[in-house]
Amino acid sequence: MSTSSLSWDQAVLQPPACDAWKEHMEGAAYHLASCIVLLGYMGGSGIFGSLYIFGLLAPGYFCYALWGWLSACGLDILVWNALLVLTCVLQLAHLAYRLRRDTVPEEFELLYKAMYLPLQVPLEVYREIVKCCEEQVQSLGRDQNYAVEGKTPIDRLSLLLSGRVRVSQDGQFLHYIFPYQFLDSPEWESLRPSEEGTFQVTLTAETDCSYITWPRRRLYLLLRKDRYIARLFSSHLGYDISEKLYSLNEKLFAKFGLRFDIRLPTPCSCGGNFLGLGTLGQYRRTEIASRVAHT
Repeated sequence: MSTSSLSWDQAVLQPPACDAWKEHMEGAAYHLASCIVLLGYMGGSGIFGSLYIFGLLAPGYFCYALWGWLSACGLDILVWNALLVLTCVLQLAHLAYRLRRDTVPEEFELLYKAMYLPLQVPLEVYREIVKCCEEQVQSLGRDQNYAVEGKTPIDRLSLLLSGRVRVSQDGQFLHYIFPYQFLDSPEWESLRPSEEGTFQVTLTAETDCSYITWPRRRLYLLLRKDRYIARLFSSHLGYDISEKLYSLNEKLFAKFGLRFDIRLPTPCSCGGNFLGLGTLGQYRRTEIASRVAHT
């Protein structure tokens, strides 16, 4: 049996005992490093837990490297701990990049919680939707027009984030648009991708407003590429139109015919009997709720 085998057997079966402990303790750098590493391993899970762990391990290993250089005088101790410090720094840089990439502005975070989180839309899908509008929030001053009747082309789809917008036609008030409602959902649904048109109503901000907007061509490309996002937008737009139908119930009256918002589908009429917007809206709400559930 070789000498190396005997030494390993003796080390395992008959480990040497410390006959005499060192009289002096290691330097302060060694004990400081041990305390920092101990605190570092108390971090939790997730990206912030990882930031905490590697943020403490890096200075802890750096203190070990100083101890190996100044007190222990061991080149191997210095090299190994320097490599560990470099590894922790690289990991921190990667985590910081991930955190910056996954962070969205506050307005988009609130939008996700209000509209997309209840439908359990994955964050990856939501980022594709936000990317399509270039993560930019537009502003609309008080009494400023978003669209003018017969002049503004239908070349985008916008969603109101804050404020209140008044919708009118021929100077007559129709209804309001509130936060997390589309500004131009009826116009969007009224045209095919190859068609062009102009607004038939005027949209005016009653307060300072903010909104996000998707360019028409870019959004059509996204909807064509991703069927899940297309179904999601279809459900949101359908529900939004049904809400506008409800808000127009009191705008219908009988006097030499029916008066209705020309942006929205015409009520069915037959022999003086017609399907009111309330009934149509209820039918549309049920349909959209079913589509959202299956999405």
